[in-house]
Order: sequence, then structure tokens, then C-alpha cells
Amino acid sequence: MSLAESMLEIIEEEASTRGFARVLAVRVAVGELGSVEPESLQFCFDVVCRGSLAEGASLQIERVEGRAWCMECARSVVLHERHAGCPECGGFQVQIQGGEELRLLDLEVQ
Repeated sequence: MSLAESMLEIIEEEASTRGFARVLAVRVAVGELGSVEPESLQFCFDVVCRGSLAEGASLQIERVEGRAWCMECARSVVLHERHAGCPECGGFQVQIQGGEELRLLDLEVQ
């Protein structure tokens, strides 16, 4: 819920700065390793936006794959779970490089 509330705060700040009155769509990037369930984020966004300039706005969620550097095989690999081993060598000495983010990408406004 707090993530959706933070998104609405950002949207309201942008509305104040840029002078728009209504939000039609919000596009966000959600990392696969970021512990954010898209369905939960959608539900919370809809609840938080009731009565605001973003009420009824569509939330478009783009998933960002998890990426890590494997120290054992010295390559960048795709991870689908935070504590998974390297899909190439099976080692667990991996350093996450991406896929943890929650980023507001853009707004469609009136």
C-alpha cells in the first residue's frame, strides 16, 4: 500500500508542477527481484487513487528481468528469484545488478 501511496504523491507533485488536472494512465517498471507483486500493486493503486486526480487511471506494469553477475563463471546472468544460484554454473556467488527497481516511467495526462 505504501508503494502505491508514494506513487500517488509523485503524481500529485507533478500535477502541481506541470499543471495537469487528470491522469489517464501510469506506466511503471517493476523489477522481478523487487518483491513487488504486480496484482497487489494494481489493487493498492486503484484503492489509493480513489477520489484523486488519478482515479480510474490505468496502471501499466512492465516487468524488468532480474540480472546478476556470477563471480564463479564471470558472466552476467538472468535470475528469476532473489536467492537462486547461477543458471549457468549453479554457483551461489552472484551479485544482483538489476531487477529490484520500482520506477515510475511516464504518465498520460489531460
